[in-house]
Amino acid sequence: MMKNQIWTLRPLSQTLTLIHRTFSSLSASTCSSSSSCGIKNVTKSNFDSTLVDLRQHIRAADFVAIDLEMTGITSAPWRESFEFDRFDIRYLKVKDSAEKFAVVQLGVCPFRWDSSISSFVAHPHNFYVFPRQELPVSGPSYEFMCQTASLDFLAKYQFDFNTCINEGISYLSRGQEEEAQRLFTSLYDYEFLESHSSSNDMKEKGIFRMADVLFTERMKSKISEWKNELLQVKNGDHESQGSTKESVKQFETIFYMMRPAVKLHGFTSRQLRLIQLVTKNHFKDLAYICVGGEGTSLQQLLVYTDSINDKDLLMTEVKGSLHKDTELKIKNAVGLRHVIDLLSSEKKLIVGHNCFLDLAHLYSKFIAPLPSTGEDYISSIAKYFPHIIDTKLLLNNNDVFQVMKRKRSTSLAKAFAFLCPEIVSGVKNHRSAYKPCIKVQVQVDDTRSSNWNSGAKHEAGYDAFMTGCVFAQACSHLGINFESRISYPSLALEEKLQGCINTLYLSWINGDIIDLKTGIRTLESPDSGDHKYRNSKILFSNIVLLWGFPSKLKAAEIKECILKVFGQSSVTSIYHLDETAVFVLFSKAELVSDFLDLKTSLEKNNDPISVLHPLSKILDGGCTCAANYEVYKEICGSPFSEMLFTDQAAAIGIKWKTKMFVPKPEESHQETLVPEGGQTTGSNSPSPKEFEKLVSVLDGLSSRRIAGNGLEDSLHCFQAHTGS
Repeated sequence: MMKNQIWTLRPLSQTLTLIHRTFSSLSASTCSSSSSCGIKNVTKSNFDSTLVDLRQHIRAADFVAIDLEMTGITSAPWRESFEFDRFDIRYLKVKDSAEKFAVVQLGVCPFRWDSSISSFVAHPHNFYVFPRQELPVSGPSYEFMCQTASLDFLAKYQFDFNTCINEGISYLSRGQEEEAQRLFTSLYDYEFLESHSSSNDMKEKGIFRMADVLFTERMKSKISEWKNELLQVKNGDHESQGSTKESVKQFETIFYMMRPAVKLHGFTSRQLRLIQLVTKNHFKDLAYICVGGEGTSLQQLLVYTDSINDKDLLMTEVKGSLHKDTELKIKNAVGLRHVIDLLSSEKKLIVGHNCFLDLAHLYSKFIAPLPSTGEDYISSIAKYFPHIIDTKLLLNNNDVFQVMKRKRSTSLAKAFAFLCPEIVSGVKNHRSAYKPCIKVQVQVDDTRSSNWNSGAKHEAGYDAFMTGCVFAQACSHLGINFESRISYPSLALEEKLQGCINTLYLSWINGDIIDLKTGIRTLESPDSGDHKYRNSKILFSNIVLLWGFPSKLKAAEIKECILKVFGQSSVTSIYHLDETAVFVLFSKAELVSDFLDLKTSLEKNNDPISVLHPLSKILDGGCTCAANYEVYKEICGSPFSEMLFTDQAAAIGIKWKTKMFVPKPEESHQETLVPEGGQTTGSNSPSPKEFEKLVSVLDGLSSRRIAGNGLEDSLHCFQAHTGS
């Protein structure tokens, strides 16, 4: 699966439309031309028939591999995964990605062990996905973000954007389905009741405008004319008097539920209510009803009935028909979620590769809005997918695969090439095989093949196939004998896999592992995997978040300014979130409050002396903001995603310059706000006498009477006197 970290964005309406016009159309054939057998490409035209077969394949499967292709990964540079991200921050960034970007392909590949041929049989399916609005009552049109680099990546691997947009399968989440059901029922029930009650309401309200009176009399005449002609035909004595073109347009004679009826066209809602009034007061043998039309539109009919009992029977039939029609429309609109429901209900072992983000997308798109905390999400996802395994984590955390890890990374393509060379090349006993390969045959519809071409990588169906093959080979290397497993109820219960079942990378580049069964988080050993960051445990209470400083300042310059004030060992490291914000990691937690207090004091006393302070270079311009780490969580939890961190802070309404959460023994955090130009409260605030001492130090600096080391010593003495 493509894991893209480039962040340039465009709105979907512009980006995909441009691609739709630019790329040549590629036909959506049943089998991909890049392989000898192929992938089952699924669009809305063949979805229903495919779902029937897929249901059988999943029920018979030992495990199901999945993969997704998305329109992007990160909505802003500062939302990328950083070394300084705590667990809850990492989850908020995954949540933001799943909520803002769309899934354009879903790969589902059931694997079943066939003992008669001593081989797995794989059924790779590639579902094109496009979240169009199938039901007008299901809410506003979908909006999502795109990273142009991500779309370019997909195009590089021949992704068919035309098929995605024109033929992609839509869906409703469980929550959207329930809401659509409620809205449809309310709409139909309202219209049904209105057809019986609104005429009385109008009569009671005394609507007697001259235009209404004239219209009512004209409708009474037209309806009487139609009814008389109907009775003449019924009695075999028919003489047509002819009708105007306007009358023919507005009154169309049809049969509805074996009864003669008039379909009403071209009337306003007010006129239709007046027709209801006329019908109820003057035509006891006519029933005014609303029936389902296209989408959620309702067609108005006048239906002739033989008796009161016949009229009651008609109304019962109409109501039943409306609800049946509603169920059918919603079922069709559920679309791709039928596949997710199938995976969930069958409780099969779900296999993915670095799949924490994939699962977040599945939850967000097909189940419900993502919970606000990682803990709630972890407990929820286990209810729907009780058995999950991540092949990347499986390979990185097992000594059996040390040879592979020494030679190359555990990316999906490289793991597939290393563990499954016979499947890639179609050559048995391939000389580069790590160990004898488990055989895998591919079946699409009624066609099977053991020869597979790797030209379709980064297509979700093919990546799901690769993931399943890697898992099958990994199981074999772990000593799992599929021939002897016939009596086992589920591969998820295999003892040799228990250390990896339901353990996922929250962030593989940091080695952050989460156990879905217990919620316990662990940090992977630096010797395992191919992590980008291998830092020791970070003390988040030692971090200051700094943003809005002059754009010309770099991390090294910011560090130099702080070291001049707090000492050469005061800052462990500085890390850029983007060009407008940095993390400052202090060596001691108390230096965080010292820095924030000093910043506030300098801003409050905006005099020539403060201008000469070493921190003035950071505070120049008056826009510099600072806070401790908890504020970073607040900003990351916002649904907004401005490109620059400074703009993001402004977008969520931050107007202060300094902010501090002070922990209390009884509480996890206490928030202390420092208004612009204000001052934090606490014992570390300098007294007038202490501030006078600082002034004398700065005076010495301005007159160059204190050398560099002398200044540092003087400032350290000032810290000692103030208890900093």
